[in-house]
Amino acid sequence: MTKVSIIGATTWGNTLASLISANSLHVHVWAKSPEQAASLQHKHSADIMEFSSDPAFVADGSDVAIFAVPAQSIRRTARIFAGLLDPAAILVSAAKGLEADTGKRMTEILAEETGRTGLEGLAVISGPNLSGEINQRLPAVTVIASEDDQNARDLTHLIASDSFSVYTSQDVKGVEICGALKNVIALGAGMSDGLKLGSNAKAALVTVGWREVTGLGRKLGADENTFTGFAGLGDLITTCISPLSRNYHVGFELAGGKSLSEVLAGMSNVVEGVGTARATHLLAIKLGYPMPLMEAIYRVLNGELVANGIKPYFLNGHVHGIA
Repeated sequence: MTKVSIIGATTWGNTLASLISANSLHVHVWAKSPEQAASLQHKHSADIMEFSSDPAFVADGSDVAIFAVPAQSIRRTARIFAGLLDPAAILVSAAKGLEADTGKRMTEILAEETGRTGLEGLAVISGPNLSGEINQRLPAVTVIASEDDQNARDLTHLIASDSFSVYTSQDVKGVEICGALKNVIALGAGMSDGLKLGSNAKAALVTVGWREVTGLGRKLGADENTFTGFAGLGDLITTCISPLSRNYHVGFELAGGKSLSEVLAGMSNVVEGVGTARATHLLAIKLGYPMPLMEAIYRVLNGELVANGIKPYFLNGHVHGIA
């Protein structure tokens, strides 16, 4: 029987663990402390999952290890588990972000830290996946991407259910770029709504932003079709319209005049778009690829521009020259 490790007792990590255990598969979940592990074990006592703060216990015998920690934590977490996981285990990234100081994708980091060659034995899960709705068994879809199509298909059986449909892709790079950069656009969508610019303006912002992201993906060698699928456009829509979106919330609050530090201080969960905005800024410079709107959102986060200053970057057609 397949044994699965969820590395990170985050909101999304616990949701994935519940989906897997519902398919009668045993799951070990890594929590950050013994106290958190004990609390979660009590809460999930009826499920076939075990919570532990001991990395060796969680990793022992795992066929699949799903990294569900925030993007900016994945490198140090991978270092903890690198020598504990079976070299043949499939490693899955469930984080939606880019490393802030390098612009690297999560599978790139996992490969570096665990000694994998390229994307061998690596996969990513991403899509329009708000944990709160999935936990209520509301219908949802996701995408599992792996260069090894058989690995992707095998992984679908771990989490698929009557209410949670899983699609596969071989475009790991594209799925990761979509999942990460849609968070930056959601920050901008929140700013637009916070400024009360209306639905027409927000549609313009999202369209311009996604055009920039698709162009970046093309330069990085991703499949352009991925950007119109569930992992792309589907996730983008959810993140930009749902009040459950953390990134949208941060943008909305920034438009009200709060500083980024003030907004984040009032939140208990990580906002992936903040680090990814910096990574996107660095990638655009490295590739020589102009991303005016994404750069403006980054400058708002960095305190160099007020939220209202993003308007010219999606309302002025001369900035982008697109229809």
